[in-house]
Amino acid sequence: MPAPTPEGGLNRYLQEIRKFPMLEPEEEYMLAKRWVDHEDSAAAHKLVTSHLRLAAKIAMGYRGYGLPQAEVISEANVGLMQAVKRFDPEKGFRLATYAMWWIRASIQEYILRSWSLVKLGTTSAQKKLFFNLRKAKARIGALEEGDLHPDNVAKIAHDLNVTEDEVISMNRRMSGGDASLNATISADGDSTMQWQDWLEDEDADQAGDYEARDELETRREMLVQAMDVLNEREGHPHPAPALRPGGDAGDAVGAIRREPRAYPPDRSPCLRETAEEDAGTRRRQGAARKRLRPRGETRRQTPPSGGVFLELLPSGCSEPRRGVT
Repeated sequence: MPAPTPEGGLNRYLQEIRKFPMLEPEEEYMLAKRWVDHEDSAAAHKLVTSHLRLAAKIAMGYRGYGLPQAEVISEANVGLMQAVKRFDPEKGFRLATYAMWWIRASIQEYILRSWSLVKLGTTSAQKKLFFNLRKAKARIGALEEGDLHPDNVAKIAHDLNVTEDEVISMNRRMSGGDASLNATISADGDSTMQWQDWLEDEDADQAGDYEARDELETRREMLVQAMDVLNEREGHPHPAPALRPGGDAGDAVGAIRREPRAYPPDRSPCLRETAEEDAGTRRRQGAARKRLRPRGETRRQTPPSGGVFLELLPSGCSEPRRGVT
């Protein structure tokens, strides 16, 4: 005999499920063992039908969410079947204790899916807030419509361990259902007005857009008039060169091809590192150069103490030779 379904009438369904007797602990244990060890579908069916009243009772506690009660009871029965499938009689507790958690989880998932087209309750804290906000509001007497008082928001956030912004957002989402932007709000003859017709684009600036288009058109007209006054050379001062087959860009613009400069073997660039070795020697050499320097010659700049000059050495130098500047 199949179990009755809520679709046949809620009152009739509640009357039918009362006909299934409750199970004694020993009988429940034996039926569960038969299902676990031998996958006996008759034993599983008896376990499910004997707990249909439990599923219906839990489902009745979720009547305040505006969903069809028959659908809620059906989801409760789905959770009950999942509990029977995973029940382990060797743990030492009754099926009702284990099944109630599966029944509540199934109902809550259904409510979250069906409450709004916009997904909500993505975290455990948000789910807890969704299913306990009404109880928290009733406990503190905050039954007014609209936004909550800041003191009530702070108290609910503290009791449920969530932020105040989450409390305000969830309360606003639960206060009203989804509304379609295509819903008709007025009908005048052949024309109908919808909610989306009253939406304002905050980024739109018709005056600024018109001014920008007008200025662009004016600039284009002035440019065309200026191009008519110029001759061909002034209007096109740099015509694009045409490359001949096999040529390159340098040939097109008249550039002269030159071979890379070849340095003699004894004059190829090579870096030599020089540094100061003795401050006294540098001063004596500087004084000697000063005496020998012709009048009007610019004085050579020497690096500070510890400075380094980079000089060119012939190619093939194996290691830098040190010297003073």
